[in-house]
Amino acid sequence: MREAHPTLLSGARILDPSRDIDTRGDILIADGVIKDIAANLSAGLPADTEIVDCRHLVAVPGLVDMRAFIGEPGAEHRETLASASQAAAAGGVTTIVCQPDTDPVIDDPAIVDFVLRRARDTAIVNVHPMAALTKGLEGREMTQIGLLTEAGAVAFTDGTRSVASAQVLRRALTYGRDFGALIVHHTQDASLAGEGVMNEGELAARLGLAGVPKAAETIVLERDVRLTSITGGRYHAASLTCAESLDVLRRAKEAGLPVTASASINHLTLNERDVVGYRTFFKLTPPLRGEDDRNALVAAVAEGLIDVIVSDHDPQDVDVKRLPFSEAAFGAIGLETMLAAGLRLVNDGALDLATLIRATSTRPAELLGLPGGTLRPGSRADIALIALDEAWLLDAATLKSRSRNTPFDEARFEGRVVRTLVGGRTVYEYV
Repeated sequence: MREAHPTLLSGARILDPSRDIDTRGDILIADGVIKDIAANLSAGLPADTEIVDCRHLVAVPGLVDMRAFIGEPGAEHRETLASASQAAAAGGVTTIVCQPDTDPVIDDPAIVDFVLRRARDTAIVNVHPMAALTKGLEGREMTQIGLLTEAGAVAFTDGTRSVASAQVLRRALTYGRDFGALIVHHTQDASLAGEGVMNEGELAARLGLAGVPKAAETIVLERDVRLTSITGGRYHAASLTCAESLDVLRRAKEAGLPVTASASINHLTLNERDVVGYRTFFKLTPPLRGEDDRNALVAAVAEGLIDVIVSDHDPQDVDVKRLPFSEAAFGAIGLETMLAAGLRLVNDGALDLATLIRATSTRPAELLGLPGGTLRPGSRADIALIALDEAWLLDAATLKSRSRNTPFDEARFEGRVVRTLVGGRTVYEYV
């Protein structure tokens, strides 16, 4: 990590969805913040200013990943805050929001404090924890939302567990409303999902694999929207996957409810056919759906119905992935590939670049009340520089995560991050 000093990003295409700006110019950075954005800022700069030629690059706000499972404390063999931050920086992610399914679970203010202190000591990007929604992630007793918020938790979730009790979730939404807290919920009914390992349908039947019906998602989402209507709490669906859920989400937004939603980059760029061959790196929860559902999700991002794109980074080691498909663990890593995979949608014309950056940076920062997601002068200089024309082949062996369970091994991408700055410091540079 380079020491902070004045930096001029010269001649960049500057894309800032927070202000609907797409222009060319210079960005002057000093003391960790963006001092000015204008054309021809090179005159009269301090002697120690680093001038970066950005004429062929796009400068965007650093990405804010709202859903990353790290493992520290308790599962450092899968991922640490240090290794996750290295992977994030390489992917243009300047803020990680880590999930509470650690050991011990992040359900106590002391554990929130531990994660924040550990991140300050070891991570090269910003790290903020979500705290558990219920104690021990067991779905029975609500955590202390007020105390956890004071300790630094930015939202509340039970990770990949859905709260079965409507009463518990209603109380959480009510208390969350009083503290302005965001309740993030995994919309998958465990009893309906059962032993399912992929999308329920013809393909699952042909492969001889148990399926997860779409109703497992939509039933929970319908219930949650009704509870939000009763309580007025802020609700966020963690990862929607099917067109039927989008209908529910649309009705909730049209009714003016404080409901928002994410989709993972995996569900936006992959589908159930990727499971053919029983490739366990495509075993995810919720599962990959059909191509029609994938297209519906992309269209929902394009129109702003889906607010946020997340990596759903979930590192798993070889021992739990190199097993028969039904027995393998769920999850794939994604911090380092979220933006590159998203650029596929841009290159295909399904999304414009501003929409992609809004969903991966500006909108999650807004929802969580975090600094970032903007290139406004005076804001913290969290910036990613992207070479849109850079073609490259992903080699999983070169990834910075401790785990290698990427669904994009040997995938071809066009567009990559070449430099990432956090608080004005260069934390990653592609050479």
